[in-house]
Amino acid sequence: MDQWATVLFTDESRFSLNTDSRRTFIWREPGTRSLPSNVREIDHYGGGGLMVWAGIMLDGQTPLHVFERDTVTGVRYRDEILEPYVRLFRGAVGPEFILMDYNARPHRALLVDEFLESEDIRRMDWAARSPDLNPIEHVWDALGRAIATRNPPPRTIQEMKTALLNEWDQLPQEMINCLISSIKSRCKACISVRGYHNYNC
Repeated sequence: MDQWATVLFTDESRFSLNTDSRRTFIWREPGTRSLPSNVREIDHYGGGGLMVWAGIMLDGQTPLHVFERDTVTGVRYRDEILEPYVRLFRGAVGPEFILMDYNARPHRALLVDEFLESEDIRRMDWAARSPDLNPIEHVWDALGRAIATRNPPPRTIQEMKTALLNEWDQLPQEMINCLISSIKSRCKACISVRGYHNYNC
């Protein structure tokens, strides 16, 4: 746990007004798709959505960053994320600091690599196609559920932004710590199934 305490787990996620991107998947009996009990209206609030970024670590988290435009480039990732957030966390943690970002194209841009090297920020090696190992994925799920239970629900992009920022600040650090503490067992479970689907993650 001392080693995990120096890791900042980061990710981007999209939250939409007109789709339930945080839905729970269930199995239905064949032929029951159109039964009233299996049909739910989801396009309540108009279109649009927001792309957000955040980072979590043991006993800490970054502010939630809301991108003003959806497309995240290497330049935007460096200027809007690495410079104002990650660099400060590296300074607070010290030389043991490790950045965990997944293998998205903007994260692997040459200018991003150059920035990380100039700031002496180490990046964690991360297995491809393994989002369930990243504890922040479960934090996104908790944030989505919190937004879904708001009454009244967000009806505009500005209301969605305000709701996301407010709910992010309300997420309990104990939950985040518990998710990070579970990484060892998650990794063991994935190794035991040789990287195939693991429903315990």
